[in-house]
Order: sequence, then structure tokens, then C-alpha cells
Amino acid sequence: MYHYDEIDQRIVNERVRQFRDQTRRHLAGALSADDFRPLRLQNGLYLQRHAPMLRVAIPYGLLSSRQLRRLAGIARRYDRGYAHFSTRQNVQFNWPELAAVPEILAELAEVQMHAIQTSGNCVRNVTTDHFAGIAPDEIVDSFVCCEIVRQWSTLHPEFAHLPRKFKIAITGAALDRAATFVHDIGLQAVRADDGAVGFRVIVGGGLGRTPIVGHVIREFLPWRDLLTYLDAILRVYNRHGRRDNKYKARIKILVKERTPEKFAQEVEAEWAHLRGGPATLTDAEVERIGSRFTRPAYLRLPADDAALAAAVAAEPPFAAWVRRNVHAHKVPGYAAVSISLKKTGVPPGDVTAGQMDAIAGLADRYSFGELRVSHEQNLILADVRRRDLHGLWLALRPLGLATPNIGLLSNIIACPGGDFCALANAKSIPVAEAIQARFDDLDYLHDIGELDLNISGCMNSCGHHHVGHIGILGVDKNGEEWYQITIGGHQGATRDGAQAAIGKVIGPSFARAEIPDVVERLVDCYLAHRDSEHERFVDTVGRIGVEPFKRAAYGPRAHDAASPRRAGMEAVAAARLAGPRANSGVPGIEVVQ
Repeated sequence: MYHYDEIDQRIVNERVRQFRDQTRRHLAGALSADDFRPLRLQNGLYLQRHAPMLRVAIPYGLLSSRQLRRLAGIARRYDRGYAHFSTRQNVQFNWPELAAVPEILAELAEVQMHAIQTSGNCVRNVTTDHFAGIAPDEIVDSFVCCEIVRQWSTLHPEFAHLPRKFKIAITGAALDRAATFVHDIGLQAVRADDGAVGFRVIVGGGLGRTPIVGHVIREFLPWRDLLTYLDAILRVYNRHGRRDNKYKARIKILVKERTPEKFAQEVEAEWAHLRGGPATLTDAEVERIGSRFTRPAYLRLPADDAALAAAVAAEPPFAAWVRRNVHAHKVPGYAAVSISLKKTGVPPGDVTAGQMDAIAGLADRYSFGELRVSHEQNLILADVRRRDLHGLWLALRPLGLATPNIGLLSNIIACPGGDFCALANAKSIPVAEAIQARFDDLDYLHDIGELDLNISGCMNSCGHHHVGHIGILGVDKNGEEWYQITIGGHQGATRDGAQAAIGKVIGPSFARAEIPDVVERLVDCYLAHRDSEHERFVDTVGRIGVEPFKRAAYGPRAHDAASPRRAGMEAVAAARLAGPRANSGVPGIEVVQ
């Protein structure tokens, strides 16, 4: 966990003081709404459909139990008893009163938190792999890299008013779990043949109105040159990015129009003046920042635990949770655990104040007082002893936080949509809940296997629908809410190393009530065409194309009693009566939420 130094704390305290005065002047009528708008946005404050929304930064998704307790207290005192974790690894409060926001920021500052640059045309919160520091496939600890970039970008005078918002993602692992190809800048740690560590630099990715997969403009950037190269990219963008049309102002449009090759040449030319300059990283600077992080005091533990194996064998619900929500750790005897915030009937990413307090206690007891936020809108306890997994599971169950659905269809990513956002064309939360209710049988979910379903309420794509295996986009049609379906997208985290892909639209949009049926028909099509139980939905789409899914989606609306889903449900019921399924090695699973 990173701990502020004197400079960090001074910056945050000064920003609180400034915004308190700005808010006072605005409420007194001395600062117009137009003049106040850029000031509040720089502090993460939006005006939503029903109330202000405050977006709080969680840099690179790393959070302490003390900070989580403070968020719970803020939810109780200033909101409606809950908070929402976003795909940017941040947290949002949807109901604060404008006059109370300076008090909220002051309380956040006491626990080394803030809302600086969570909005506005600046470098936003830097995101990373939620398994950073503990992933077995890690090349470099990306937390230190992210903190270096955070310090460089915070209140950077040259890049405080860019043509448009700017997002950077960093991964230190071989497998891209940070969606680096769909960010303005993506940085992937790589190791050269001589063992030197550097970064592959990807520029011009993004979702929203014009989804584009980014382009590699440098295969290897020495780590010492990280900040000077970022300076060069941002300078080229700041100089040439459009400011006359916000829909064409993102760097992805500039890279596309100038071509990736020419843009790379311009960056290299700019870098020639910066390389080796004062922003060049040194061993001493990296050590200074790295020393501000606390590190877990790991015990020497056996890699395997007999009691854990016995519990997995004896308790099918626990076994299902271990299989889906427990992840590998580079230290023997430890594991990472995903706490699913996707229980059926709960808006994806929402968590109550009581749950936050309880999770903070579990983090103290089981994971060195730290946790992470994933861009999939779940929470992670990264350092759990394997021998403690059963106790943790027992503690999560009564909290409604033990749903074993990580990587499955009901682990839906969704923005707040039209229930809150003034920009949304349609609601996201009711659609997510309807799909979860349709696929609430965990046996059937496990039979389907890995499937990412993402929902956005508008073209801004806060729900990352473009990179969902199934993506759902809310659109306005003559004042009514309709939904467009894409399939075949993915963020780049594939076993074969494939980069990200944008999903393809299957055809005309559907009414809200039709969406669960459409998703079911798409799943039925997949089950009918996959070449084995190991082939994922997105891989089947890649192999057979969109057309069979299109025919299924727009085919007869009546359910076929002989459909793969019906047959699957009958098989599940028979399996429950017969006991564990010997053919797949997967025990019968009860519904655990």
C-alpha cells in the first residue's frame, strides 16, 4: 500500500481548501454555474440526472481497510448507505448534496484519498492489473510504475487542459488483464533478450462513440525513459488534437487521421528533445517511490493444504467458489480471492456501507489490511493464506458476497445507465438484473463456461460493451429505450496472446423486454456449435462467424423445448439427483449468493 509523503498530503489538503472556497462562492451566487463547472469537474463532481455524483480516485485500484471504512462512513453520512465501484477502479457516490462535497473531500484527505483528476480533460486515474504484485506471470510490479505515472500526471501544468480526457493503463504481467489496447496509452511490461525490462507502448485505443483498438508505436521502451516518452506523446496530442469538436478530440481520432506510422514518427521526433532530460527515471527515484509502499509479511507456508483439499471435496458450494473466485499467487501457500459484487438482484458494482465495513474487517483478518478494485467492478483480497480460504468463504456467505461467478455470464459489467446518468440513452441496471435472473442457476452458468457480458447505457461505453463477448448498448429510438447487441469482443486477456477486439453488431436493436430472450438464444447457439466444453463463447464466434448467432437472435421468438438450454437444465436436475458428475469432474453445485 502506498503511503503519502509530505508533498502528497499538502497537495490534497490544498485542493480541499480551494474547492471549499469555490463551492461557498458558487452557492452564494458569486460564481456562476458555467464558471463553477470546470472547477467541480476537476474535483470529480458531476451533475447527474437526480443529484450530484462524486467520483473518488482509487489510484491503480489499491485500497486499505482504513480507507474502505471511511468510504462506508461517507456512504452513511452523506449518501444513501451505499457506493458504486466503477470500471475505472474508482468509487462513486450518487446522492451527495453539493454543499456537503467539500466536507466529504476533507474526510477523504484524512485517509490519503481524493477526487483530483477523476474528471476533466486531463490524465485520469491510472489503471492496472488487479493482480499486480502477486501474479505468477508478472514481469514487473506495476504498482510502482503506476505511482510514478500518478505523481508525474497529478496537476501537471502542461497537460491540465488537454483536448479531451486521457486514460492510461499499465500491465506488468504477460497476460493483459488491464485492457491496455483500448486505452489512450497502454503500457505492457516486456523483457528484452538481454534481460532488460522496458515497455511496449500502445497508443490510440479507446471505446465510446468510435471504438478503436490501439496501435503499438514502440515495441521496447527502456524503463528509464518512461516519463520522457509519455511527455512526447502528450505533447504531440496537445499540439494537434482537435478542440473544435469534442467527438473528434480523443487521441484515437488523431492517430487514425495522421496514421499510426506518422504519429509514431512525430512522437519520436519530439522525444529526441526530451530523452535523457530531467524527467529520466533513476534507480534512486524508483527506490524512493517504491519505499513508500508497505509490503506483506508473508509466512513460509506449504503450497498445498490438506484441510483445504478436504473441504473442497466435502462441500460442493465451497468447491464452486474456489474454482471461480480463487486465483493463483506467486507466493506458495497464498491465493488471491475475488469478492463478487454481482449477486443477482443487486446493481453490478454496488456495495452497501455495512458490506464495506465487513469487507474491511475481512481484509484486516485475512489479507494484510489491503484490497483491490478490479475494472470488472469486483473487489480482491490479494494475499489470503490458502488454509484460511474456507473461513473466508464462510464469512462472505451471510454478507451476500460469495457468489461463485467470476468469469461467468452473470458477472456482468454495467454502468449506472439511465437510472442515474444524464448522458444515458437507456437504463443498464434493470437489463443486468433481468439477465442475471434468467441465468441464476449456477450449474447452468458453469456449463456455459467463460463469457463476458458488458452493458452500457450510451455510446460513452462506460460499461465497456464493445469488448464484451456479448455487448449490450442502450440506444434511443423515438424516445424509447432499445438495445443494440454486439458479439465477439474481448479486452485482450486471451490464452493465445491475442490483442483486443471490438465486437460486431449483429443487427437491428431490441426492446428491453426482449434482451434476456436474445441472450439466451445466443447462448443456445453457442452451446450447439462449440467444438468442446472447453471452447469459450468468444472463440466459437471467432471460428464460425456472426451469421449463425444473428439467425438465432432474430429467429422464432417462442422457446424450443428441445433447445440446448432446456436439455442443459434437465441434465442439471438429473445431476443433482445423481450426485457429482463423473464425466466432467465438477461436483454438483448449489446456488450460493
